[in-house]
Amino acid sequence: MTGFWQDVRYGLRVLGKNPGFAAIAVLTLALGIGANTALFSVVNGVLLSPLPFPNPDELLAVYSKTGTFQESSIAYPNFLDWQKDNHSFAALSAFRSDDYNMVGPGDPERVHIHMISAEFFPALGLQPLLGRAFRPEEDRAGAGPVTILGDGLWKRKFGMSQDVLGKNITLNGKSYTIVGVAPGRITGLSPTDVYTPIGQWTDPTFRDRRISMGMNSIGRLKPGVTIEQARADMNRIAENLAAAYPEADKGTGVALIPLKADVVGNVKGLLLVLLGAVSFVLLIACANVANLLLARSTGRTREFAIRAALGASPARVIRQLLTESVLLGIAGGCIGLLLAKLGVRVLLATLASNVPRSEEIALDGHVLLYTLGISVLTGIVFGLIPALKTLRPDTHETLKEGGRGSSGARHRTQSVFIVVEMAMAVVPLIGAGLMIRTLSALGGINPGFDAHNVLTFAISSTSNSAAEPNQLRAMYRETLRQLQSVRGVETISMMGGSLPMTGDSEVPFWLEGQPQPANNNDMPFALFYLVNPDYHRAMRIPVERGRSFTERDDEHGPSVALIDATFARKYFPNQDPIGKHVNVGLLDMQPEIVGVVGHVEHWGLGSREHQNLQAQLYLPVWQTPDRFWPLLANGSGYVARTTGNTGDITGAIRQGAERVASSAVLFDVRPMEEIVARSISTQRLTMFLLSVFSALALLLSAVGIYGVISYLTGQRTQEIGVRVALGASRNDVMRMVLGEGMRITLIGVGIGLGAALGLTRLITTLIYGVGTTDPITFGSVALLLSGVALFACYIPARRAVRVDPIAALRYE
Repeated sequence: MTGFWQDVRYGLRVLGKNPGFAAIAVLTLALGIGANTALFSVVNGVLLSPLPFPNPDELLAVYSKTGTFQESSIAYPNFLDWQKDNHSFAALSAFRSDDYNMVGPGDPERVHIHMISAEFFPALGLQPLLGRAFRPEEDRAGAGPVTILGDGLWKRKFGMSQDVLGKNITLNGKSYTIVGVAPGRITGLSPTDVYTPIGQWTDPTFRDRRISMGMNSIGRLKPGVTIEQARADMNRIAENLAAAYPEADKGTGVALIPLKADVVGNVKGLLLVLLGAVSFVLLIACANVANLLLARSTGRTREFAIRAALGASPARVIRQLLTESVLLGIAGGCIGLLLAKLGVRVLLATLASNVPRSEEIALDGHVLLYTLGISVLTGIVFGLIPALKTLRPDTHETLKEGGRGSSGARHRTQSVFIVVEMAMAVVPLIGAGLMIRTLSALGGINPGFDAHNVLTFAISSTSNSAAEPNQLRAMYRETLRQLQSVRGVETISMMGGSLPMTGDSEVPFWLEGQPQPANNNDMPFALFYLVNPDYHRAMRIPVERGRSFTERDDEHGPSVALIDATFARKYFPNQDPIGKHVNVGLLDMQPEIVGVVGHVEHWGLGSREHQNLQAQLYLPVWQTPDRFWPLLANGSGYVARTTGNTGDITGAIRQGAERVASSAVLFDVRPMEEIVARSISTQRLTMFLLSVFSALALLLSAVGIYGVISYLTGQRTQEIGVRVALGASRNDVMRMVLGEGMRITLIGVGIGLGAALGLTRLITTLIYGVGTTDPITFGSVALLLSGVALFACYIPARRAVRVDPIAALRYE
């Protein structure tokens, strides 16, 4: 330890005597370490940290599984049977999300709720902050309405009052008694204002075994039960249900997924790609600092020779040099940690809506240990090779040289470092280039509608909850009349079911003239949209054949439907679908097809998801069966085409809705252009981050090659003077210096292009409209990096051609 502290003190003195070198080295490392630490904090919070529940490995996400949907929501009657008959779960809970109108302290507002079963909090191992969880007898129809507040609503509406228990709030016109306050945001759920017992929901559709209504499940395994055993147990139950209820459950299985994997979803690949890209930045920084140390060690060869002459062993010299490099690494890590703190804020601002568990991203103890580890490791990595290169076997010759020494081996090593830097810079640059090309291709996709000047929103009123279907139809007709009269509204339509690029609703069907399949799972599925006659005009979806809906297509007219071009092509090949009928069993409808409209990119621009669910079916909203109107009453959606800025008419729309119902609440207001942009947000985010990392890599590589060429040119000052004295022209000297720099560059670029050919396959799922070996991207990156390197080499080359031959011949 005495020797160690002696090395540390001496290393600090040496670095203190060279503040310029130390500052450049520390800043270079800080950029690389800071970027790595910031991204590792995201990887740690999202992928590595366990879920914040007791024994999180026991938690599974439970889904229904059919031939069409491998992971789909669950019918409530099936869940009750799963819960009753399974032998694998200590607790099996259900939940679904919705939005309700709330009347309580302050103004009425729209709140986000989660309907949960009584086992929900016990399954997760959570306890309410105040009060209690729901009791089993409260989780059934007819029980007294009770609710648990989310902690955000508790703080916002009740000022964190401790006597909130027993008070009442009104949700959709019904009074609920507060029995508890939930802990903070629960991983895997969207932010929740209110929890209600799911078993109290009396909508008849929810009790239909054929319909799932967006309900999902989380289960906690019994101790000692494996996921394979639970899967076999649940499949046994599914087989029994298929035999008992063949129409609804034949072909339905159960999918079990570790809850953490379900929460993280497909973001794992994206984060690992970004972590790999930023690791290249750190390696480039290490190579830069190693080159600096090599250049600096040239002036210290006499010092090392004297040490060796006085008896210092090679290992002792290496230890001293490694101590200095590790000190640089730790200093770079400390500053990098400050940069990472700022970087995490930027990442949270850009990642929050794209990455799950974003609320758990922080610079915690694991991240600090990671930073310390990579700081020490980088110090060893970039210090070891220069340290080994300083060992001179011939001390006598070194002392005679006066400390100048031969530098041929160092030159070769420095050139190798530059080759490595260039090769590593190519990979993130090509990744960024492919993402730029992807966004360009996605921008050229026709979404099937015109999103410009289209506003989407929803309206709900507490007066809707007790209204009859015909009363609701009359109310919504009046609402449409009021909203159509708003200044700036060109066309408006009410809608239900699916909205492009947001929520989805699917319905099984079979075609006229074909036998009815034995069960729902044997039927094809289509996305369905409930719309008014002006919907396609508002969205500017073209009618390709037949007609659109008219005012005559109401509850008194014959049942009609529109299909999209994909539906027509898939189910009516070489036929005219106009006049044919579609049987929609769940809706008890057999509408006649009266028109074919253009296909809408419902799943997002360029999305590869749900390729087996592209067919689209439109039904008139007024013809919705009476039993489904309570669902529409909870919150009706609208799309409005405006004559100007969509943000300018929100207040007027709210006033129009309030003229129909004073308790009306306007919510979920979003421009359609924003929805379209959000559909490619993952690609845009990837491009942004890869571009940032690529810019850092390009900057560090340019600085690195500039430093090496400057150093090598300085070492050849006498040689250049001799060449000029013997008649070499300035152009000859320029070509010599540039040629040496570009030779190193092109070797590195060539190696990098070869590596990128394999590594770009990792982002196959993120790119669209361009191949992983796109020649335009590869060629552009090669030209860009070569151009930057040429500029970096030009400055020392220009300095070289100005060498005075007489001064050069007297050099040293």
